[in-house]
Amino acid sequence: MATDTRRLTFLLAVYRAGGVLAAAELLGVTPSAVSQQISRLEAEEGFPVLERGPRGVTLTAPGKILAEAAERIEAELVSANQAIASLGDGVAGKVSIGGFQTVIRAVIAPALPRLRDSYPGIELDVQEREPEVAHRMLRSGDLDIVVVERDADTRGTPHKGLAEIPLLDEPWRLIIPASHPVPQRLSDVAHLTFVNGEEGTAADRALRRLEYQLGCAIDRRHSTFDFDTTITLVSAGQGVALVPALALEGRLHAPINAVRLTGLGARRLYARHRSGRHEPSAAVMAVIDQMVVIADDLDLR
Repeated sequence: MATDTRRLTFLLAVYRAGGVLAAAELLGVTPSAVSQQISRLEAEEGFPVLERGPRGVTLTAPGKILAEAAERIEAELVSANQAIASLGDGVAGKVSIGGFQTVIRAVIAPALPRLRDSYPGIELDVQEREPEVAHRMLRSGDLDIVVVERDADTRGTPHKGLAEIPLLDEPWRLIIPASHPVPQRLSDVAHLTFVNGEEGTAADRALRRLEYQLGCAIDRRHSTFDFDTTITLVSAGQGVALVPALALEGRLHAPINAVRLTGLGARRLYARHRSGRHEPSAAVMAVIDQMVVIADDLDLR
């Protein structure tokens, strides 16, 4: 009986993720669905592909051979799609980009007209997604590019099978209510109350770094993910906040002041894509290259 290649997708996910639960998250399905497909594969092939133990599962020798064959099939399909895209007048194909509000507004959206003119064969799909969701979608293949943020002083954790291309460093600004005295130096902010960024975001990490620099705990209030929300709360007199320069584009009409202070640091943005066995297509790299050009043209002084 010929192997059902659809089942190999599930085996390959277990092989890469290291377990059924992790494979289910990678594929965006339930663990039960993964187990069912693996059981059907074993029934069709007539031999076990997973060895189940108290600490999880490992691939049997035949299972590993099948998983490696699935990788070769996937690589051949990627190569074929790249070859197809190169036919005709130029680069073509669908490219899905995941990002958040500030980067969509300042980098992704301005790149779209240029990409349309330079690469009419590329079909673009922009999706506003929270970082964790976007990362899962990138892993599963539902997104081709994801823009991620980090406080520039935070070392990124390498992700197997993914690569990152730096887009830009944008300085953090201290925003304060218009009626508030303007701090003159970094030490002046130690006694202020900050509108807090959601845990794990670049803003949260920047505030933690600031606490370390000041040598004291900072008073925090609220929790925000979206910088427009942060600006609104500061405008309402709820405290001060750290926001990146891009977040202030078009928002300085609000009753706030944006203060530049030495030592606030910067937010770093990256374009993340699949790599290794999932080499990006020419269309994906063309989109990233154009995003880099747009980012380089930004004046964030």
